[in-house]
Amino acid sequence: MVRLREFDEHKALEAAMQLFWEKGYEATSLIDLTTAMGVQKASIYSTFGNKEALFEAALRRYTHIHASAARAQLQKNASVKEAFRSYFESMAAANKNKSGMNRGCFCLNTMVELAPHHLRFEILTREHQLYLAAIFQETIERGIRSGELGAATNAQAVAQSLVIALIGLTVFLKSRPDSSFVSNAIAVMLAPLH
Repeated sequence: MVRLREFDEHKALEAAMQLFWEKGYEATSLIDLTTAMGVQKASIYSTFGNKEALFEAALRRYTHIHASAARAQLQKNASVKEAFRSYFESMAAANKNKSGMNRGCFCLNTMVELAPHHLRFEILTREHQLYLAAIFQETIERGIRSGELGAATNAQAVAQSLVIALIGLTVFLKSRPDSSFVSNAIAVMLAPLH
């Protein structure tokens, strides 16, 4: 007879994702994980494998949520220019709260902490960047088809530059910069769309 899991795997993974996002891979211990997830060490190993496999599952969950939210937000507005402006401004607004910890982007944190010396996480973080670039490119192509953007717009190049701009903005926001500094920067980042 197969034994049923005694915990909600999705809730446990969500708890692990939040903890890894806050502390990073190296600073998160198995004791931290069992406490946050409400499970025993044996359950982590039997369900997710080792700590690295759990971290990968948490990162994949985050990148799926992040990419889905980006696509949904960019599709909300009929104007492509307005959609990108709103998207970038919402990223800045999410980091405006002066209280609490500014965790930044879990994927970007992983890119900095693990990608330089761990091929698996280099690949996973690069895949997310490419997926965001594809979402951005689809949005730009929609603007070209509607006539909002010029026919000569290089959708792929602009999308890739916007991903790089987003990464830079996300890192910069960790220092809680002045809002006018950020607003001016966003206006320049989005200039290729005008």
